[in-house]
Amino acid sequence: MKVKVQTLDGKAAKGAELELNDDVFAVEPRADILHRVVTWQLEKRRATARGTRERADVARSGKKFGRQKGGGTARHGDRRAPVFIGGGKAHGARVRDFNPGLNKKVRALGLRMALSSHAKAGSLIVLDNLAIDAKTKALTESFTKLGVGKTLVIDGDAVETNFALAAGNLHTVNVLPAIGANVYDILKHDTLVLTRAAVEKLEARFNG
Repeated sequence: MKVKVQTLDGKAAKGAELELNDDVFAVEPRADILHRVVTWQLEKRRATARGTRERADVARSGKKFGRQKGGGTARHGDRRAPVFIGGGKAHGARVRDFNPGLNKKVRALGLRMALSSHAKAGSLIVLDNLAIDAKTKALTESFTKLGVGKTLVIDGDAVETNFALAAGNLHTVNVLPAIGANVYDILKHDTLVLTRAAVEKLEARFNG
């Protein structure tokens, strides 16, 4: 598929059309694959949930506490019971390790589907480069001309320094290098902006 290449001013760039690889940008999105990848990403961010010590985990004697009858008090077993101070927790939290696995092919397919979903929806913009003054006002004006809202911008090996500085104060704009492209961030934004360098890196990532 072909897309128009623009400048940050919204004008056509030199070599105004770019041929996108259909294997990367024209894959039919599947909700189940995207859901699996996003769930995997979010769970990978979570730390291991600490468990509590239950009755079997408390270091105390298992000897019966007091006599069964004739003591004038309630019947008890050992001091590890939850009713005692220092006893085990009743129905306590268990250790939960959020470290799921997901096949690399599924993860790669999810990324291609996420990229394709923006291409299919018409919310994919390809820019020649991100050359701009390090001024937030200048970038805001450029994005107004492009008519974009909540935007993810992906550059090549590294994000252009002045652009990153200019975008730092804009809460609706996030920037990533091509190696950081991921399904969750791509789907979370209304508009996906790629540079020529980003397109080359992403296509090489799947064809390499």
